[in-house]
Amino acid sequence: MTALPAKTEKKLGLVIDLDTCVGCQACVTSCKEWNTGGYSAPLSDQNPYGADPHGTWLNRVHSYEVGDGADSQAVHFPRSCLHCEEPDCVTVCPTGASYKRAEDGIVLVNPDTCIGCKLCSWACPYGAREYDYKVGVMRKCTLCVDRIYNENLPEEDRIPACVRACPTGARHFGDIGDPDSDVSKLVAEREGYDLMPDMGYKPTNKYLPPRPKRKGDGAARNVLSETSQRSQTPGSAMDRLFAWADQQLSR
Repeated sequence: MTALPAKTEKKLGLVIDLDTCVGCQACVTSCKEWNTGGYSAPLSDQNPYGADPHGTWLNRVHSYEVGDGADSQAVHFPRSCLHCEEPDCVTVCPTGASYKRAEDGIVLVNPDTCIGCKLCSWACPYGAREYDYKVGVMRKCTLCVDRIYNENLPEEDRIPACVRACPTGARHFGDIGDPDSDVSKLVAEREGYDLMPDMGYKPTNKYLPPRPKRKGDGAARNVLSETSQRSQTPGSAMDRLFAWADQQLSR
């Protein structure tokens, strides 16, 4: 079995804002594109242009509808390796292929020593391990370790590909073990939380909860139909819509 480091110098990880994630899949596709040619490459696909295409994806986004009626909202939930402090996926590995780095806390897989036994995928409660059927080894998020330390890249690009690609700024990267880092302050300010904390794996990655909808926001969905029925209100339905929006934004 593989041992964990007694202490990590840093706790590099992601902070994901569920309030601003729009489920556009930019993080998913940028992750796939970068890791097809980067560390532990390539991520192979099987029958990519056939009737049953499938392959390895290190980052996925799940979408859910929360609430009922006018109070409902869509929540987009990105999922990848959480780089836990106490990862069972590492300690169950019989060859040492799965390991946690002492210098930054990143959990990686060495494809040269991985035998594809899938023990790590069974041990991970987050479903973050993927088996590459073409080459017979396990794959996972690496936090783009080949980007973040690459001095040949411009400094602004030395962040994970998913963070660089996010158009809404919903993904943040940094040292969560440093209380003075921007990501740690963000977690404290927004009451960021661990995924499934009762499991005891102490994930490094954190999630920021969606903000509650403002009272009356749900009315926006029906404002056209409602205002069109009010014949006493002057102007077109579009005029009344903009008047309503102006009222809401002026609060």
